[in-house]
Amino acid sequence: MEKLTFYALSAPEKLDRIGAYLSERLSRDVARNRYGYVCIAMEALDQLLMACHCQSINLFVESFLTMVRKLLEADKPNLQILGTNSFVKFANIEEDTASYHRSYDFFVSRFSEMCHSSYEDPDVRTRIRMAGIRGLQGVVRKTVNDELQANIWDPQHMDQIVPSLLFNLQVHVERCVCESPAELTERCFRELLGRAAYGNIKNAVKPVLMHLDNHSLWEGKSFAVRCFRIIMYSIQSQHSHLVIQQLLGHLDANSKSSATVRSGIVEVLSDSAVIEASGSVGPTVLEVFNTLLKQLRLSVDYELTGSCDPYDSNKTTTDQEKQLQEAVIKTIGSFANTLPIYQRSEVMLFIMGKIPIPGIYPALGSPNTGRMIQVMLLKSLLQVNSSNMLTALPSSFLEPLLSCTLMEDPDIRLLVLSILISLIDRHQNTHKFTLLSILSDISVLKLKVEKCSRQDNLFMKKHGHRLYRHIFLACLEENSGRSHYEALFTLLALLSVELANEEVVVDLIRLALALQDLALANDERLSLYNRCAVHALCAAYLSLISQLTTVPAFCQHIHEVGLCWRPLAVAHSTQRAGIPASLEGVEGAVLFQQCKITEVLGGSGYNIERLNTPFTPQITDSLYLTVPPCLLFLYLFLSVDNANDEEQEKEKRRLLVERFQTAPFEDLAAHCGAKSSLLQSKLDQIFELTIRPPPSPSGSASQGQTPSRSVPVYEMKFPDLCVY
Repeated sequence: MEKLTFYALSAPEKLDRIGAYLSERLSRDVARNRYGYVCIAMEALDQLLMACHCQSINLFVESFLTMVRKLLEADKPNLQILGTNSFVKFANIEEDTASYHRSYDFFVSRFSEMCHSSYEDPDVRTRIRMAGIRGLQGVVRKTVNDELQANIWDPQHMDQIVPSLLFNLQVHVERCVCESPAELTERCFRELLGRAAYGNIKNAVKPVLMHLDNHSLWEGKSFAVRCFRIIMYSIQSQHSHLVIQQLLGHLDANSKSSATVRSGIVEVLSDSAVIEASGSVGPTVLEVFNTLLKQLRLSVDYELTGSCDPYDSNKTTTDQEKQLQEAVIKTIGSFANTLPIYQRSEVMLFIMGKIPIPGIYPALGSPNTGRMIQVMLLKSLLQVNSSNMLTALPSSFLEPLLSCTLMEDPDIRLLVLSILISLIDRHQNTHKFTLLSILSDISVLKLKVEKCSRQDNLFMKKHGHRLYRHIFLACLEENSGRSHYEALFTLLALLSVELANEEVVVDLIRLALALQDLALANDERLSLYNRCAVHALCAAYLSLISQLTTVPAFCQHIHEVGLCWRPLAVAHSTQRAGIPASLEGVEGAVLFQQCKITEVLGGSGYNIERLNTPFTPQITDSLYLTVPPCLLFLYLFLSVDNANDEEQEKEKRRLLVERFQTAPFEDLAAHCGAKSSLLQSKLDQIFELTIRPPPSPSGSASQGQTPSRSVPVYEMKFPDLCVY
């Protein structure tokens, strides 16, 4: 062998004849079953191949590959493995000269076939399969970086390589063997994906999707999740969003598949989103959420109809669809929480725009469908980590969200309160206020409190009155339960801890006192339980806010009154059986006194005038829910008065509310008619201002000339050349 090697290196032009001779001998030995000589010939070819790197090597390589092909085509497993080992050695050699005509199509097909070997002997079958895996790995190494070779990323090759690898990866999941091909398969698969450039990701991932479809592997979830974990950890991080987009497209393509299939794809999406470390899901962020929300809507429809396809017998069940819905909601949260805050706020606004809200966004389909869509989308919003985002969200998000607090459905109201709580809580204080209880010392809560920022103050100045109004109105809902009042207490507590300056503290105390009056009013809409719950809410909250203000006299008054309500708060937090039979005679010392609170807080520098003004929810907020934007603008434009001081504004609001509560219907109708006439006259004035006379060719009108009548634009006569 040494002499042969020396001769080949000394006379490289003889290499092709040496290769042809060895190839001829090997073919004859294979045909005569002289396997010892076959091994000697292959060993000689291997050593010559590794020793010689001259320009004449190409012709020798052709003889070598011909012999490898001959061995791979043999029926004997040992010959197939021998040929594979030689090919792997060849694949690890870096050639000095390029080859323009070499083809590896046969090797891709043959090695893929060996990966699926069904040989009777299990040990031999395992060896053949592992040889096939190593052969595919060799093909990839030999061709992936050589632009002159056939493109290994072409679908015709990927459609053979990837399923062959997945087949052996799956064996490891189904049963455990000592010398498993699965580890080798995973290394080979990772190496293949690690070499994939931007334009090759699609061709590498598509066969994975097809394999999972063809073998019904989405339903088990675990294998599909494992496959995509390998993919996400192996490809270059900047290409991760391409995999996500392919999964989303595949989910769309399977919109009418069974719920278990769709759920499996969604589960893989959720897991892949967590793995994606770059913090971005690509250039089209909202497209991701649009697809997921579309699937949520389809699932609701399928749940109601009981079928995924009206033209097919593919039935679905409520439990299956609910599992899918939970998976989609979880996935929305997984994706959203990988995004920076500014993109998360866009996502929340996008989801909010999909929620059907009466008066703002039209309902979808039947009332039942609309209700289910509302619940699903609100749950999706709740999945988004929204801490530190409150001040970044626009009014177009907060207005519809607050409107949902007034819906009849108690589940929807509770979800909205949970979303508001998650938005406000920036220091993870929520769990400290889960129970509606009166604490004598809040230091045990170890609250994290920071001074309000300028953005917080501006936010509360702009939106605080809306929050107070909806909290007040939420207490009027007769079908509220214990969880609703606990959520309202948590919301009030977090407002005090996270966003309260002196002005906000005063407004929150006014709100609490207004709620106490509400509970005393014996409103027919509120049951005894609701009234007791509102009293307990007031007592618990005023106990908290008094200790936060650290005004001793205020704390003393609240503590004294709070002792009377503590049993009621305890009864509310445990069971309804502890609720008293009646609230008759509740007065005097068992009530929080506005005059007393005003006196003690006024002595500490709080705004006495504001404290003395009873809280009343502003009725003008309803305009935002019912009036179209253009008419709302006109209404606001026309209703602007010259500067009125705050006292006059409050008095006008009080008189307006009193008039609508006490005046006869005929007087109200006449008053509204007069207002309508005034509005019409103002509109006529505005429209008149928009009408201009046609321009005069000679410029301004001559002295003494009667000005022409104003002509509306739609009545003007234009020359034919100016009209299209």
